[in-house]
Amino acid sequence: MAHDVSRQRSAQLQATGLTVVRGGRRVLDDIDFVVGPGERIGLIGANGAGKSTLLAALAGQLEPDAGLVRSPATIGLLGQELAPAAHVRIGEVIDDAVAPVRAIGDRLEAAALQLADDEDAAREYERALAEAEQRGLWQLDARIESVLAGVGLGGFARDRPIAELSGGQRRRLALAALLLEAPVALLLDEPTNHLDDSARAFVSNELRSWSGPVLFASHDRAFLDEVATGIVDLDPKVGPHGARDGVRQGARSSGGFSAYLRQRAGELEQWRAAFAQEQLERARLQRVIDIEARDIFHTTEPRGEAGVAKKFEADRAAKTVGARLRQARAQLAALDRSPVAPPPEPLRFRGFAHRERGGEVPLAVVADAAVAGRMQPVSLEIARQDRILIEGPNGAGKSTLLALLAGQLDADAGSVKRVGTVGLLAQYDSWPDLAMTAANAYRAALRRPDAAPSLSELGLLDAEASAKPLRELSYGQRRRVALASLVAEPPALLLLDEPTNHLALALAEELERVLPQYPRAVVIASHDVWLRSRWAGRRILLEPLTASE
Repeated sequence: MAHDVSRQRSAQLQATGLTVVRGGRRVLDDIDFVVGPGERIGLIGANGAGKSTLLAALAGQLEPDAGLVRSPATIGLLGQELAPAAHVRIGEVIDDAVAPVRAIGDRLEAAALQLADDEDAAREYERALAEAEQRGLWQLDARIESVLAGVGLGGFARDRPIAELSGGQRRRLALAALLLEAPVALLLDEPTNHLDDSARAFVSNELRSWSGPVLFASHDRAFLDEVATGIVDLDPKVGPHGARDGVRQGARSSGGFSAYLRQRAGELEQWRAAFAQEQLERARLQRVIDIEARDIFHTTEPRGEAGVAKKFEADRAAKTVGARLRQARAQLAALDRSPVAPPPEPLRFRGFAHRERGGEVPLAVVADAAVAGRMQPVSLEIARQDRILIEGPNGAGKSTLLALLAGQLDADAGSVKRVGTVGLLAQYDSWPDLAMTAANAYRAALRRPDAAPSLSELGLLDAEASAKPLRELSYGQRRRVALASLVAEPPALLLLDEPTNHLALALAEELERVLPQYPRAVVIASHDVWLRSRWAGRRILLEPLTASE
């Protein structure tokens, strides 16, 4: 395919008509947006919406199929992970990052040696001096220590090979190197991944003081709310007129995530109002048509008594009725040519497939259950309408506890007893047959597949995507299929493992909105700061395994 892509230098970061096609699918479709100096734009969308693709295209690491890119002279990209290298050490990564700043000092020294005899050297010295002050040459060593400490790597030896670091540590090192390199524009892919609360606060402060354009992809709603000055939504968005509106990708809103939610709610309310108004108008026009068609040859008693006068009045009445009939039909036809599509149905659990037994007996009782190397002994009783949030650091056993409750894992010690149906939305994607269509995979997970609504009726996947094999769907779309069976046939005990991972943030919000009305028990394991900050139910903290365990 011939590429029609232009790249230009600019003080701002800009994409115009940016299009990327992969495997016949438009991952990015005619994207337009601008990020000015000092702006921090959050990039949102479900997995597969094209966030990482867009960042790579803007950074010049991926060639788009069409479009224009304008960017500052220096641009830095934080990808998902820093690949390990056998012989590269932490100190070498840092030295490479700050090499351009240290080089300013070399320029200063070289110009200083020639100041007495060379006017050009004097001008070069002034330029280098101004650049040294701007880039913080004399504070560089302190800056290095501050950044490494800020991302949680302050105590690491500089001669330590990065191959010995975990994936999360390598990613924090990559973030530190990028901040120290200090390009004009920053492109960040999920910058809060693997950060604790302290490191997260440090990165937030760094970005809020960045003078150049910042574009960052994130599922972290609290971080988006705290840092972003605007939001770009890459999830395809069909408007009130369906296909006539076109699929809009890259819609922008001002402010953080809360402002985005308010704007989205306002647009949806306007859509619902427009649809309701059109339905009222359709009903009115249809009544006019029915009445006028019935009365087209019927007129009221003529005013005159003479035959001529009577016929004149009848003809005039028929013409008036006929005109109203034609006008009503024309107005109804105009509505048919550009109808307002039904607004999307809000997510809701559809009710229980059958009555649960057990009265007031707890749905689950966990007694000193433990799994060697994965979870310390845990005791827990889950009542019929409990709301429980499982918290704890990585490796504490949150997913393990949910797997025990779901009956997918046996405890090495202790016991787990369950009553009634249990459903688990697992953290990771797992399907027995990726060749199966989304619709068939969804129905295969149901107790009563013939009675259940379709994926599109649930508002989770449209008809076109439902007919595709699972392997052709994005991770986020498959996550919707996994969620669908729990929405169509809600279990007595609903288990959600990192439920907001890989979902469009708007859908994550809808899911959290309906959980308080769930008629039975809900247990959630989550790192999501936004979810945790708004949780109103019980909290259970799992302690990490000790070294001896």
